[in-house]
Amino acid sequence: MLFAVHYLENKTPVLSQCLERIPEVDEDIKIKGRKGKVLNVVQIEESKYHVHVVLEKIIKNQAVLKDDKNKRR
Repeated sequence: MLFAVHYLENKTPVLSQCLERIPEVDEDIKIKGRKGKVLNVVQIEESKYHVHVVLEKIIKNQAVLKDDKNKRR
């Protein structure tokens, strides 16, 4: 039997999948290349589940300010 699993992070939908197995609490998962952990699993209907997850924060690289005045010719 397939289950509709909706992954949510801070009430924001991250991913929806049809799965044969429902993730368990404290299970390590990987969604869209980001590592995460399952916090809570809530059954909405017979075959519909909401899975609350915490994903690692995205570290954005800041642009490095360079002094290019000497290199221009």
